[in-house]
Amino acid sequence: MLLVRGQFNYKEALTKSLIFLEAQRSGKLPPNNRVPWRGDSALDDGKLANMDLSGGYYDAGDNVKYGLPMAFTVTTLSWAAIFYKAEFEATKEMGNIQDAIRWGTDYFLKASSRRNRLYVE
Repeated sequence: MLLVRGQFNYKEALTKSLIFLEAQRSGKLPPNNRVPWRGDSALDDGKLANMDLSGGYYDAGDNVKYGLPMAFTVTTLSWAAIFYKAEFEATKEMGNIQDAIRWGTDYFLKASSRRNRLYVE
């Protein structure tokens, strides 16, 4: 068994975890974007189908937005925001986790906005 001793900055780890997700965003980035090297991307997603499918999260460092991993991530973030509400508020990250959840759910709403039709990758 390996024991690690030292002091750990859990606030920094939490913040960087959310920033990692922000770096995976697709679409028109918001003014509060905390990843300065990232710009808007894939603004024409869905154009061939006359749909706005911009938004969502990229997966695995590529340009694909897989629904299942994104849904799992958004679900896990949602449960974390509920169960660790005090911790997110104490670290001033509650707004950022809510933004992260909304970024994914807004995309899912766009992808399913037509009756009996779901756009997926």
